[in-house]
Amino acid sequence: MQLKIMPPKKSLSVCRASLILFLCQVMNALEVPLDLVQPPTIIHQSPKDYIIDPRENIEIQCEAKGKPPPSFSWTRNGTHFDIDKDPLVKMLPNSGTLVISITIEGKAEAYEGVYQCTARNERGAAISNNIVIRPSRSPLWTKEKLEQITILKGQSLVLPCRPPLGLPPPIIFWMDNSFQRLPQSERVSQGLNGDLYFSNVLPEDTREDYICYARFNHTQTIQQKQPISVKVHSTKSYIERPPKLLTPEGQTSHKEELRENVLSLECIAEGLPTPSINWTKVDGELPVNRTFYKNFKKTLNIIHVSEADSGKYKCTARNSLGFVEHTISVTVKAAPYWITAPRNLVLSPGEDGTLICRANGNPKPSISWLTNGVPIEMAPDDPSRKIDGDTILFSDVQESSSAVYQCNASNEYGYLLANAFVNVLAEPPRILTEANLRYQVISDRPAMLDCAFFGSPIPTIEWFKGTKGSVLQEDTYVFHDNGTLEIPVAQKDSAGTYTCVVRNKLGMAKNDVHLEIKDPTRIIKQPEYKVVQRGGKVSFECTVKHDPTLITTLTWLKDNGELPNDGRFSVDNDHLLIMNISDEDDATYTCVANTSLDMVSASAMLRVVDRPNPPFDLELTSLLERSVQLSWIPGDENNSPITDFIIEYEDALHEPGIWHYQTDVPGTQTTVELKLSPYVKYSFRVIAVNSIGRSLPSEASEYYMTKAAEPEENPTAVEGIGSEPDNLVITWQPLKGFDSNGPGLQYKVSWRQKDGDDEWTSVVVANVSKYIVSGTPTFVPYLVKVQALNDVGFAPEPMIIIGHSGEDLPMVAPSNVHVNVVNSTLAEVHWEPVPPKSVRGHLKGYRIYYWKVKNSSKRNRRHVEKKILTFSGNKTHGMLPGLEPFSHYTLNVRVVNGKGEGPASVDQVFNTPEGVPSAPLFLKIVNPTLDSLTLEWDPPSHPNGILTAYTLKFQPINSTHELGPLVDLKIAANMTSLVLRNLSYSTRYKFYFYAQTSAGSGSQITEEAVTTVDEGKMAMASRQVDIATQGWFIGLMCAVALLILILLIVCFIRRNKGGKYPVKEKEDAHADPEIQPMKEDDGTFGEYSDAEDHKPLKKGSRTPSDRTVKKEDSDDSLVDYGEGVNGQFNEDGSFIGQYSGKKEKEPAEGNESSEAPSPVNAMNSFV
Repeated sequence: MQLKIMPPKKSLSVCRASLILFLCQVMNALEVPLDLVQPPTIIHQSPKDYIIDPRENIEIQCEAKGKPPPSFSWTRNGTHFDIDKDPLVKMLPNSGTLVISITIEGKAEAYEGVYQCTARNERGAAISNNIVIRPSRSPLWTKEKLEQITILKGQSLVLPCRPPLGLPPPIIFWMDNSFQRLPQSERVSQGLNGDLYFSNVLPEDTREDYICYARFNHTQTIQQKQPISVKVHSTKSYIERPPKLLTPEGQTSHKEELRENVLSLECIAEGLPTPSINWTKVDGELPVNRTFYKNFKKTLNIIHVSEADSGKYKCTARNSLGFVEHTISVTVKAAPYWITAPRNLVLSPGEDGTLICRANGNPKPSISWLTNGVPIEMAPDDPSRKIDGDTILFSDVQESSSAVYQCNASNEYGYLLANAFVNVLAEPPRILTEANLRYQVISDRPAMLDCAFFGSPIPTIEWFKGTKGSVLQEDTYVFHDNGTLEIPVAQKDSAGTYTCVVRNKLGMAKNDVHLEIKDPTRIIKQPEYKVVQRGGKVSFECTVKHDPTLITTLTWLKDNGELPNDGRFSVDNDHLLIMNISDEDDATYTCVANTSLDMVSASAMLRVVDRPNPPFDLELTSLLERSVQLSWIPGDENNSPITDFIIEYEDALHEPGIWHYQTDVPGTQTTVELKLSPYVKYSFRVIAVNSIGRSLPSEASEYYMTKAAEPEENPTAVEGIGSEPDNLVITWQPLKGFDSNGPGLQYKVSWRQKDGDDEWTSVVVANVSKYIVSGTPTFVPYLVKVQALNDVGFAPEPMIIIGHSGEDLPMVAPSNVHVNVVNSTLAEVHWEPVPPKSVRGHLKGYRIYYWKVKNSSKRNRRHVEKKILTFSGNKTHGMLPGLEPFSHYTLNVRVVNGKGEGPASVDQVFNTPEGVPSAPLFLKIVNPTLDSLTLEWDPPSHPNGILTAYTLKFQPINSTHELGPLVDLKIAANMTSLVLRNLSYSTRYKFYFYAQTSAGSGSQITEEAVTTVDEGKMAMASRQVDIATQGWFIGLMCAVALLILILLIVCFIRRNKGGKYPVKEKEDAHADPEIQPMKEDDGTFGEYSDAEDHKPLKKGSRTPSDRTVKKEDSDDSLVDYGEGVNGQFNEDGSFIGQYSGKKEKEPAEGNESSEAPSPVNAMNSFV
């Protein structure tokens, strides 16, 4: 037998020094073992209000236990129900349950009534609740003829349902003929009474199949009302109105509800725009966690209502035009509920006890007692009991005091009935818990060691640990009334064997239990919060550590449910991998580690982000001529907050299918007032934007056509330019259809001569962009204007622009042209401007054509194409830059207008003086010997005059990169080679070479070369002079000697063994002085810096003595100038243009290679 588990208690009220725990003498928690004599106890019965299905057999349950087993009897409507007289009624064996067979014959209605079961044995009688049997009912709607409801757009409407009364009441819903639920919203919703309420109707509410359905769940049947037909007539305009309540009526109402039920309050309002509903409690706050809204906040639900929820509740319906309020006074009543229900008493002869029956309710319930199913006033007297209101006191009980007592607490809202027996027994202790149980507990958690017992009188209990342990004390342990020993925090040293001992005056009993302490399961690496974009993948990790003697299982959950059976989810050891993530994967993922003793879990959220879903339910309100209010409902933001909404419009009249940007608003705004243009058939759509990107556009709103009006704008880009000498072409940028503001868009084109007294000439043209005025004089200024108009009227007065009729070629050439040569590359040209009238167009400027007739030098004579320079504006002079020196030029000047060039002026001829020459084409140094070098060159490609001489300068460079004395030689202009003699051997020289004319020296060209060495010994001796005394050189020579010695020894050994080895023939390195190294390390010169040209000589990049060097392109050349292909000059003659015809560059001559044979390079190659 087992005691009922009670909440933990720290200790008993009575304690002794021996710390023996005395249990309470009131044994209301004891369950008597079934092998002992005891009164009946009802353990199962049918509900008080028992609604049955009339199509099935009736089963009324009544089960009880007792010793000896109880017998059963029934009453029906307060009188004995003789089941033996009714062949349809049977009682199940060893049970009080009745089965009434009505499926073959009989009717359920015949067995309606109030039934009560009595279970009786020699120790007393227990009774059941009054069980009210009622068959369920699902009646049909009464036949009715329903007329079509005709209503104007914007009015309110209520469609009544009025379902038939059923048992239990039916569930109401509205559907159409296709059994599709009718959509509901703030505007259209179903009330608690089943009626369908329209705050305002729209044309789309027109339909012929509004059907109210009643579903009777008990019989699984659905009844339907006749369809209701509604016709909504559209109107061009309708009047907005403030809210008005459809239900409840008036300003106040009253509602009564029972404790623990759901309090449902409702407010439904009509109005235009559709009102919204808000709820408040007048004298307090709405209860947190128990308040819920339904039906678009029209219904307020408070669950588990209590007396504290009584009070006044206010609903407020509000729209843009006003509000209306209604106050509902709520009173919470209560059927009886237990404060202390009577509990079974097990007493030994001579003991005292108490039965307590306390209940509460509103109104307060009355308490009555029964004994063995009989009112206690009518029961035989028992000297051991005394009744004191809701309490019965027992003293010095005897075996004859055993009985079953019933307590009945009732008020107008219901009743409570409880059975509690008094059983007088004398029994020695017995332990009901199985012997030698083994408990396994996780460390640092409570351990509960059971020792359920029974005895009368109630035994005392003691706990011991180990075979020789002392009595456990309550400062470390908690002792429960049912005998359980609790170790609040079990540690490793708590493991062992525990013994419980129970005693009363009739005997004693004991039992051993064993406790094992296990290590806790821990998650040492938890899954982490992840944010992933749709289509990506994610991995969660969950690493677990557990007691080695326990088996653990790792399970992954999604939102506390199983993972989807989807190939995208895979679990590998302690990892969860999700591929190709979709919106449905946005959830909390939990890894659960289970053993037989404990369970730990860790969770992480996966946030799937993406572009927002498109907004929906676009609605146009406040429709005015030039504005409209657009509202929408945002779509799902997909876990990334919406930052903006973009509003676009379509002009279905002028540009159908093309969407234009209208405006944008912050992401917190769902309504915007839009400015509109006349004569546009508008439709709007909304795009949501978040950090990921833009949503798809919403569905388009309904169309709204604005009224026509006169144009507000005139065409832009108006110009008047003649295409021929006798016309004026007026062009403009037409208005877009959106800007036409009405049908019949046209243009009024007007013009007149600017300097005349003529009236305006006007013509109205269709929607085009050009009009040509013919027969105009050549290049005359005109005043031009273009005005838009449509069927409604004219646009504002347009702006006047100045145009000109067509141009013709200039008639006169510039006169008095003369040239002033400034220097060898620059000349200044002067001319007299032409008369303005002879220009016959817009003066663009003057254009100089010039070309070189021949070179003053008889050599290198060639033809050069004409070049052009244009000088913008009314200039009288200009500069010609980039001329070639010592050349013969011809030029002429022409005036230019928008039509083209006028006649050329008389040709002018001029010559440029000599200039400095360019650098010689190349300089080569060949045939180096011990003391001589041969120089060869070509004359400059641009002598720019008559060459008078060449200048050669050269200087030696020593081994420390220092430059020696400079030698200067003059060479005749007709020479192309020169041999320099008496040079130092093995010496590097640097040469500077340039040509001269009478104007001066030209650009120089430089080169380097080396004379050859006398013989190898001299080179080596020279080097030894420099380095023989160096410490590093001495060390190096010693190392070389050592290596040679080792090599000789190896060779000697191999030779003695008869082996052979190849030896390369010794090269005659000393026979040819040209291949002797200049330095021992690499045979090259070191770097040096030339103070004259600041060009360092890099190691390995020397120019060989016979290298051909291309001249630098240092000629005086023309800079690129001009407009297009023409050059330009400022008014002061400074050059800002470019030549239209450029000379081709001279081809490069000479060898471009950076390496060629020389003594130094030959040695480099050899090394």
